[in-house]
Amino acid sequence: MTDIQGVRLPRAQRREQILAAATKAFAHAGYTATSLNDIAGEAGVSRMIVYRHFDSKRELYRSALDRVGDRLAEATSHPDYTEHSLNGMLAVAKEDPDGFRLLFRHAAREPEFRREADELRAGMVAAVTGRLAGKVNEPAWAEWASTFVGVAVIEAVLAWLDVGQPDPEGTAERIRAVIAGIVAAARMPPT
Repeated sequence: MTDIQGVRLPRAQRREQILAAATKAFAHAGYTATSLNDIAGEAGVSRMIVYRHFDSKRELYRSALDRVGDRLAEATSHPDYTEHSLNGMLAVAKEDPDGFRLLFRHAAREPEFRREADELRAGMVAAVTGRLAGKVNEPAWAEWASTFVGVAVIEAVLAWLDVGQPDPEGTAERIRAVIAGIVAAARMPPT
């Protein structure tokens, strides 16, 4: 299979090239506004080559989501959240900012694909809940903290990407400080 420049790649490499191009195109314009022609153009291949690897735009979008989701699961020691999970999440976001944005910003807004983003967030909440066990005694505040930590971490990473990834070595520690603040707020005595 040759692209429009006449370059022949092995099937697996071509598929990865198309997935990377699709991830970038979808992350910039969303599912609805991105056409297979946009993806083919981004990949430097014909639309026919895209169809040799993916039956539909829907399959391509889902494959792009699975690709970044699998990377995150591997990098964060899924299903158990550890002290190194945040570092793994940041590494994936740094390596594939379009994929991270696609999964956590765009998929969450697409009714057809929202389930993937919701499942990942729910998994994060469950992992954080396990880590907070015994640290927050009031069940309602423990649930609040677990949910808030998951949202805060995702939004912190997205914001970090959006402002140009400042201080990559210190970012995890800054996010951990946010997490500590949420836990401290959840542990406050009632007024």
